[in-house]
Amino acid sequence: MPHWVDATFVAFVAFAIFFAVMFYLKVPAMILSALDARSNEIAKELHEARRLREEAEKLHAEYTAKRAAADAEAQEIVATAKEQAALVTEETRASMQAAMARRERQADDRIAAAGTKAADEVRAAAAEAAIAAAEKMIRDRMSDSAQAGLVQDGAADLKRKFG
Repeated sequence: MPHWVDATFVAFVAFAIFFAVMFYLKVPAMILSALDARSNEIAKELHEARRLREEAEKLHAEYTAKRAAADAEAQEIVATAKEQAALVTEETRASMQAAMARRERQADDRIAAAGTKAADEVRAAAAEAAIAAAEKMIRDRMSDSAQAGLVQDGAADLKRKFG
């Protein structure tokens, strides 16, 4: 072996042959195509992620709007329910007042009727008492001769009127 062939030279030649074989087998092109494919795949993933992010933001905006609309609708429902409850309360109060007034009038009418009935009963009792007292007084003061005189006066009146 010549003296210029040493281990360094052999390593250099092996290294050169290795690179020549690599270029011959198109390893750099394969590496570059693999890197390009990976780069394209990453670009696609980034594009998909961007699209998914935009879609998520869009959905978030839609749900936020729906939530705001639902909140507004719920507040409107609560307000309507409060108004209806106030109306029902007012109607109930008015109907109860009308019913109480009607019952009060009925009670007043019953009291008036009871007062009239009591007054009529007192008058009837007073009339009966007056009749009984008059009858007793007439019996006490009426003697047989007074009765005969009354009968004769009555007969005389009948003769004048009829006869």
